[in-house]
Amino acid sequence: MGDSFNPYLGPAAGVATSVLWSFTAISFSAASRRIGASTVNTTRIGLAVLWLGISHRLFAGVWIPPACGGQVWLLALSGLVGLTVGDLALFSAFVDVGPRLAMLVMTTAPLLAALFGWVFLGETLGGLSWLGMAVTLVGVGWVVLERPETPAAGQHRARGLLLAFIGAVCQAAGSLLSKGGMGHGWLPEEQFVSPQAAALMRMFFAGVFSVPVIVWLAYRPRLRSATSQTADSAERRRRVGYLLTFAGSIVGPYLGMWMSLEAFHRTPLGVGQTLCSLSPVIILPLVVFFEKERVTTRAALGAAAAVLGTVLLFLPGASE
Repeated sequence: MGDSFNPYLGPAAGVATSVLWSFTAISFSAASRRIGASTVNTTRIGLAVLWLGISHRLFAGVWIPPACGGQVWLLALSGLVGLTVGDLALFSAFVDVGPRLAMLVMTTAPLLAALFGWVFLGETLGGLSWLGMAVTLVGVGWVVLERPETPAAGQHRARGLLLAFIGAVCQAAGSLLSKGGMGHGWLPEEQFVSPQAAALMRMFFAGVFSVPVIVWLAYRPRLRSATSQTADSAERRRRVGYLLTFAGSIVGPYLGMWMSLEAFHRTPLGVGQTLCSLSPVIILPLVVFFEKERVTTRAALGAAAAVLGTVLLFLPGASE
């Protein structure tokens, strides 16, 4: 691929990430209803480590990516903050306030990422980039605001909003740590870790930090009472749940994680995080197709605004 295409690789990877994560959200939502969110989360991390490890062996020729100690520590922290803690906070927010409010709060992640990139990496954004980010976030927020809220107990509302904000902070911080773990901001370019290798190490450490959850899941069946489901019905639900988790792990934690780090590697952090945060808009046609929901004029206009913001981020000189 010629050099003239290089400015577009990062933004394209960011949009691809949003598309992939939209598909995986549908898979994991359906799987969580069958086998539980905790089981889905730990299973998807294990499968993603497998897919990323095999890919790294095929493309790089080694199982263990070469990295210095500082890179390993940063990527380990990225896995802990962004995948283990951040996802747990977000899933808990879904329970407390529903996906509409939780996802609305999560749209603050790109702005937080831009702030982190400015403070810690010295990244500067031009006026066109800030305008594109603002237009994209307004479009995404407008669409998410329209979605019906899942009823939640009043006393849990403040906790849910706080958890969603923690999820947004963790997502932005995880992005920052991932970019630092690749070597940006403190290492010469020849010592950078590739996005694929960084994704593998980040996911591996997320799996390590998930071990307590795996242990809890192993003992949980002994502590809870039997459900009213028949054995055959429960077994069918488990099979479908694990099949959906298997499919989602390829689309999201494997390909999506890889593409997201490509976006962070090739664009300023705030821009990359914005392009990776389009899922609330991109998922609308998928919901129409799979769940036969009607998309309103407001939702269509919000999607158009988000696309316009994305186009602004693609324009030459947006980061100047």
